[in-house]
Amino acid sequence: MPRVLLIEDDRAVREGVALALRRQNHDVSAAATGEEGLAQLRSFRPDIVVLDLMLPGMPGLEVCRGIRAVDQALPVIMATARGDEVDIVIGLEAGADDYVVKPVTARVLDARIRAVLRRAGGPPVGEGLPKIDTYGELTVDRAGLTVSLGGDPISLAPSELRLLLTLSASPGQVFSRQQLLEAVWEHDFHGDARLVDACVKRLRTKMAEPPRAPRYIHTVRGFGYRFAAP
Repeated sequence: MPRVLLIEDDRAVREGVALALRRQNHDVSAAATGEEGLAQLRSFRPDIVVLDLMLPGMPGLEVCRGIRAVDQALPVIMATARGDEVDIVIGLEAGADDYVVKPVTARVLDARIRAVLRRAGGPPVGEGLPKIDTYGELTVDRAGLTVSLGGDPISLAPSELRLLLTLSASPGQVFSRQQLLEAVWEHDFHGDARLVDACVKRLRTKMAEPPRAPRYIHTVRGFGYRFAAP
């Protein structure tokens, strides 16, 4: 039973979403503030966090950064009442793995939760490939789901790891943003290119990619991305 930590300040929304998720066979712990949610990370040990972006006191973006400071691998779904692209992009760049715009149905939220958890714990992409691939200073262990650069391990969020596994499984192949959405996020609709772009930005930062001349993840302008093996 997936353990979901719900951080939502609106009592009616919090209780309604928690009840709906429990009916979908999730074990739910609910927090009304960001501070309370961060405190529950150790006591509840969630498998995933559903985080409202607009929180009083400690805002959702700060909470997301706080989660990432202690656990890079814990999946985070950001919930926002506004479909404002700037807010969504900032949230994704802060470390969220996915997002939903409120109001959201229990069925949609449950589907997003299960998709993110599959990415976090599913089999590595590129079955049949060598278990460990080395590209210059970058080493990708597909069996152990670990990544290192120059011998130093890199802590990646689930979406970042899945994106790197997908791209590096086919060096030189150009992937459109839509192809990456379907392969990494399991989104089968258009319009979420910002998920891909924000994740690429975070991944490049963690891989110490030079902004103007990335070594591994290259942008194909107007289309998508490709992985270049040195």
